[in-house]
Amino acid sequence: MAEYFNSVKRKHYPGFDLVNFPEDATSLNVSTLCIKEERVALLKIRKDLKDPANCLSSWIGKDCCNWKGIECDNQTGHVLELNLQHSHICTFTNTIEGSSLSGQLNPSLTYLKHLTYLDLSHNDFQGIPIPKFIGSLGMLSYLDLSWANFSGMVPSQVGNLSNLHYLDISGLSPSLWVRDISWLSLLSNLQYLNMNFVNISSPSTELFQAVNMIPSLLELHLSYCNLGTLPPSLPFQNITSLSILDLSFNDFNSKIIPSWLFNISTLTEIQLSYSYLSGPLSSNFGRGNLCNLQKIDLSNNYQLTGDISELWEALSCSNRSLELLLLSSNRLTGKLPDSLRQFSSLSKLDLSNNSLIGPIPASVGNLSKLGSLNLEGNMMNREIPESIGELTNLLTLNLLQNFWEEFPNWLRNLKSQFDNVVLVLENVGISDEIPLWLFNISSQIWQLDLSHNQICGYLPKALNFSSLYSPAVNLAFNQLKGSIPLWSGVSALYLRNNLLSGTIPVDIGKEMSQLEELDISNNSFSGSIPLSINRMQNLRYLDLSNNYMVGEIPMFWMGLERLQIIDLSNNSFSGGIPTSICSLPSLFILDLSNNNLSADLSSAFQDCTNLETLVLSNNRFYGSIPKDVTKNLPLLSELLIRGNTLTGSIPEDLCHLPLLHLLDLAENRISGSIPACLGDVYGYKLPQASFRYLMYSLVLAGHVPYTRHIELVFSGRIMEYINQMVVHSTIDLSKNDLVGEIPEKLTELVHLGALNLSWNHLTGNIPSNIGSLTDLESLDLSHNHLSGSIPPSMTSMTFLSHLNLSYNNFSGQIPVANQFGTFSDPSIYAGNPHLCGTPLPSNCSSLMLPPRDEEDANEGEDKSERFWLYGSIALGYITGFWVVCGSLVLKRSWRHAYFKFVYDLRDKLLVFIAVSLVRAKRRFGLETN
Repeated sequence: MAEYFNSVKRKHYPGFDLVNFPEDATSLNVSTLCIKEERVALLKIRKDLKDPANCLSSWIGKDCCNWKGIECDNQTGHVLELNLQHSHICTFTNTIEGSSLSGQLNPSLTYLKHLTYLDLSHNDFQGIPIPKFIGSLGMLSYLDLSWANFSGMVPSQVGNLSNLHYLDISGLSPSLWVRDISWLSLLSNLQYLNMNFVNISSPSTELFQAVNMIPSLLELHLSYCNLGTLPPSLPFQNITSLSILDLSFNDFNSKIIPSWLFNISTLTEIQLSYSYLSGPLSSNFGRGNLCNLQKIDLSNNYQLTGDISELWEALSCSNRSLELLLLSSNRLTGKLPDSLRQFSSLSKLDLSNNSLIGPIPASVGNLSKLGSLNLEGNMMNREIPESIGELTNLLTLNLLQNFWEEFPNWLRNLKSQFDNVVLVLENVGISDEIPLWLFNISSQIWQLDLSHNQICGYLPKALNFSSLYSPAVNLAFNQLKGSIPLWSGVSALYLRNNLLSGTIPVDIGKEMSQLEELDISNNSFSGSIPLSINRMQNLRYLDLSNNYMVGEIPMFWMGLERLQIIDLSNNSFSGGIPTSICSLPSLFILDLSNNNLSADLSSAFQDCTNLETLVLSNNRFYGSIPKDVTKNLPLLSELLIRGNTLTGSIPEDLCHLPLLHLLDLAENRISGSIPACLGDVYGYKLPQASFRYLMYSLVLAGHVPYTRHIELVFSGRIMEYINQMVVHSTIDLSKNDLVGEIPEKLTELVHLGALNLSWNHLTGNIPSNIGSLTDLESLDLSHNHLSGSIPPSMTSMTFLSHLNLSYNNFSGQIPVANQFGTFSDPSIYAGNPHLCGTPLPSNCSSLMLPPRDEEDANEGEDKSERFWLYGSIALGYITGFWVVCGSLVLKRSWRHAYFKFVYDLRDKLLVFIAVSLVRAKRRFGLETN
């Protein structure tokens, strides 16, 4: 078993050898050797594990040494190996998603005191911590907890496993972390260490100091570990046999590459991609020190510089061993040297996205083992050498986005011994016709990409693409003429943006029944959709957009159950929408815009439960917005019905579409008010980047995806968004018959990018807190009956680049802060006579003074008000005086009583004053004898 184990590990981890693994460890067939205590411990372990696929079904009976995943010592019967790796204990039929082991690890594991091998990898322990008691298994030589979904801090007790030769605690995401890495230095016998995706918060110096205490280390994997610095000097002074070093996907942000990285003579593989290294590369390569190097990956550092010819010279001593050289997406310059021929073992060379110039040297033909060559995105030129045709092992050739001359005639000499050749010559400046000799190699091609060139002439119909691999053929964006060729073996055909014409062959579905993807958009095809397309049972997307096709949309869709995308936009189709379209279980994009279609939308699209994008703009649809949207279109995220004759109101049901982020109902006859509940739609509260138009990859690797496109009115003009462009979350309700006020709740759509409510009959004020729409870039409220002032909060909308408030009843001063200082076009505010300030000519101080006749009227009103005020005061005084005094004059008894009260009050007041004076004198000692 040890020999088998070592052979497997050598295959995947070259150089690894579990030297201390017992030589007599073999599986048992004699049940009497199974130790009872260990069998009980195993059963307790199984009890705490969740095993949905019943992968441990063999764990019955007394012979634990014959249970699956168990290996015992054939002399003592002690359990030596516990291998619960998912693929090891589960058969192929039950290794489906959700079949992994989960649950808890029972502490009874510590009763397996002779255990030397423990593998729990590729299971799902649902974020539980790595148990500390694993540190009690002192005999362990091998511990693999990788990809098992453990989380939390890696217990320092792992440092107690001093016999470990192999430790793998890597994962898919950084859910495991280490604060104090000092325990690592105790594992002095380690040969293999993999901590990929473990978040190491210890300083990098402490990490490398701990690693330096492991002299026997052969492989070190520290990818995605959140490391921030590289030591300036060699940190591995005690390590003499390091073969593989992986520090990729860390943010070193180093301005100078430490020279020690390329001075470790024992290295066979260096992984430093995505590590933010910068500076000159060739000067740091230790000449003569990397003679054993087989693989080097320095791709995607973006700031590495240097001359490529100097780099080849520095690597010259590894010319017999080097197999992979990956340097893409950096800033390398210079020409490929003729000395390239010396690297006879090279199988993959990727120098894409640099600044290389000059031709490909003819000596490239000497690289007999080369299987992949990628020179995309450089500035190379001249002819492509014919010697490339001598590369018999070449499977992938990518030369796009350079400046090559003429059609590569060397293809006629292609001698590949394989039938699945990938040939990518996209955007390489080819301007010839497709040569007839392409017929000779067409049966070897798995993928052919000649798109984005100036290839002219007629499409050859005699190409014989083999159906064995169902090749994908991309000839899009050229100047080809003719009609659609019936290449029977093709699985994907892209002829977008050419000069093709004619009708689609009526038997295309029969002759090309294997087609999965068909794109003939942006040509001059006419006629109707042939019914035979229904025979393409594997068709995933169909793009016939931007042609001159007519007729009705066929009713045959029920046979195309895999169809995901239908794009028939920008044609002249007429009639209605077949109800069978909603029977397509995988359909998620339907674009029928810019045709002559006519139907009542009220009852259309019943049970289109997977549809995400529905584009029906610029047709002749009538009725109301489709009913029961939440029920029939629950995943709808983009609804565009601009330019039809829809009536009725906006249903509140739209508010319950959680992913809605594009709503364009403009240019219809929709009435009623704007539902306030639109402010609750979750899709508008997500960042705009969440809806970046990714290129839809349709399962098969290498196939060109659907060219995603959508038209929106933004900043007052029609914009077409294609593929990876960021789409602004939009609400466009313009040019309808909407009434009422702008709902205050719309201001809660914090990531709304464009709002257009123009050309309606809206009244009231702009919501005062509209400034909370901080991502808004376009706002059009023109041609309504809105009033009040422009809210000051709008000055916080710093992304606002397009504003139109014209032809309303706004008044007051225009804000001047932030973006408003850039709006210099007065037409933005035209038709609002009571607005003032920049950029309007009207001065706010003069506009705020009332007109002269208004002043006179106000002055007359003030005089009248003062007259009545003074009159009422005089009348009140006279009335009060005669009510009191008149009574005393006319009634003697009241008069006598009143004067008696006054005299008595006077006497009491005089007595009170006299007594108070005497008390004060006494208090302050002023009284005399």
